[in-house]
Amino acid sequence: MKVYSFTLGQLQANCYFLIEADQCLMIDPADEASFILEELQRRKLKLVGMLATHGHFDHVMAAGEIQKSLGIPLHIHSKDLFLIDRLEQTAEYFLGFRPAVLKPTLIKHLIKAENKIRAFKFNLIHTPGHTPSSICFYFKKEKIIFTGDTLFKRGIGRYDFSYSSKKELKKSLEKILKLPDDTVVYPGHGEKTTIGEEKDIIKSYPI
Repeated sequence: MKVYSFTLGQLQANCYFLIEADQCLMIDPADEASFILEELQRRKLKLVGMLATHGHFDHVMAAGEIQKSLGIPLHIHSKDLFLIDRLEQTAEYFLGFRPAVLKPTLIKHLIKAENKIRAFKFNLIHTPGHTPSSICFYFKKEKIIFTGDTLFKRGIGRYDFSYSSKKELKKSLEKILKLPDDTVVYPGHGEKTTIGEEKDIIKSYPI
């Protein structure tokens, strides 16, 4: 499986293309739908699914426009749907203006621990804290995990929102830091890292 990373939007969120043959599974469609659609066409890829690590606008804002063109559902945990409902308001708060947002309407709820979408098999790890239902996608065979805004390279997600939980975030970090040290971490922002490199992150951020 190949992994391509694109940093998109004003908040520089990472959008990931996971590729097997001509199939593409996307993690966090982020912003800039036109770029994503052009990239899929340029690489001659068939989009088979979109996964969201959480519902924040900078990670999912392109999903609705992509759906309009390709009719592909967005897979997200149901407890983060309230963030999808307020995409425009949240974007305005952080960006200083209200962008035109086409909200995703084709939504499937991620709740199973083990999942398969076409050629892609992965485990869902529920990691609340940053948002009520942040989730990480763990590909055990490939030894990679997509952590959204739960864990970054030398950093952790914010927990100062009204719906965040410092206590839950700590539990979530402890959970994913038990994975093998050589597991490659692809975060929602910034560069990739490994579980081994981040083992002491809770000491750096005593939450």
